[in-house]
Amino acid sequence: MNSCVFTFGLNHHSAPVAIREKVSLGPESVRPAIDAIRSTFGKGLEETAILSTCNRTEFYCSVNSVMSDDLLNWMADYHALSPEVLKPHLFQLKQDQAVRHTFRVASGLDSMVLGETQILGQMKKAVAAADEAGSLGSVLHQLFQKTFSVAKEVRSQTAIGSESISMAAAAVRLCERVFGDIHDCRVLFIGAGEMIELCAAHFSGHQPKSITVANRTQERAQVLASQYNGDTLKLADLPDELHKFDIIVSCTASSLPILGLGLMQKVIKERRHQPIVMVDLAVPRDIEPEVASISDIYLYTVDDLGVLVQQGEYSRKAAVVEAEQIIDSRVQNFMHWMQSRSIVPLIKDLNMNAEALRQIEMEKAMKQIAAGESVEMVLDRLSKSLTQKYLHAPMSLLNKSNTSEREQLLAWVPKLFPSQQDKTNH
Repeated sequence: MNSCVFTFGLNHHSAPVAIREKVSLGPESVRPAIDAIRSTFGKGLEETAILSTCNRTEFYCSVNSVMSDDLLNWMADYHALSPEVLKPHLFQLKQDQAVRHTFRVASGLDSMVLGETQILGQMKKAVAAADEAGSLGSVLHQLFQKTFSVAKEVRSQTAIGSESISMAAAAVRLCERVFGDIHDCRVLFIGAGEMIELCAAHFSGHQPKSITVANRTQERAQVLASQYNGDTLKLADLPDELHKFDIIVSCTASSLPILGLGLMQKVIKERRHQPIVMVDLAVPRDIEPEVASISDIYLYTVDDLGVLVQQGEYSRKAAVVEAEQIIDSRVQNFMHWMQSRSIVPLIKDLNMNAEALRQIEMEKAMKQIAAGESVEMVLDRLSKSLTQKYLHAPMSLLNKSNTSEREQLLAWVPKLFPSQQDKTNH
């Protein structure tokens, strides 16, 4: 049975953050998920890779059959959810649509921030994890190699990434809506990953009063804070120190919220209701959504920032058109490769049968020569015998076919058996 490229999952187009965080997989959870889905579907699912970010949890697969309902039920069961919770948000794509989606994701065309580059690195990490898990085969290996090539081509030949408003820059803008400018603001970053590094760079450019980094690993917090003459804070000290900060940006890998309603009620009371802007870039969320109900706390999620980012994308529509044209062309190339793979076994069988026939006739000829027959006569007989046997099957099929079948076969004969004149012309 031929393999089929298949993609399923959910992302910021199909699901809000409240749903995405329920199926999000941290780096340490990807391998168990790959093992689980392969164990469940066996040979029906030959290869798989998982891309899980704050905006998407998507599976890229090579399958022998499309198992729509089975995949939905597996995903729901794996995350201990009801299928009805996920069904309205789950998307499934196959063959050229799945390939196009993969190319668009890597090229930044499917991101909240149009043209952003972070997603390409995340996809490369996802592929490396799948390779380490032993779940990459010839189809996905070829798909992702082509994907990375297409992403590079799109970024080098179009202006898709120029003047893009990043999530970090959008966070600064939201803070400026509340404070006017942030020169007098004390900023706290919780986490020290790539997204927090981007935010720290953008916020420091606006010269806030102070920058502090709180992280599970103190050494990493110190490295980031030192770049901006900032301070560090232990996570355990957060409850006693939060009231000192005007802006709190959080993005950790915690599976549960680290800042809750009760704590933030206490904090805002200690601040005598001076406003706080809280930006939660984590999925699953670091800050309980109920915190938004507190007066004087302005809580923004990754989806809120996405809305702001998309407002500045109209100027890059021409670049999008160019990028889509590149992707469409490369999708056709990949699908041609997929189709050519399906005839490889047939070509091998044809070659094996032809070789077996050649060997039989060659043995006959060698025996005849050994018996003293003329080499010229033996070679003449050999060539005639091979020609007759090669042509026997198609000639027999032509003679036995009905009128409509014969017309179709006659149309293919010149292509399968071009004349000497045709060969000379080409």
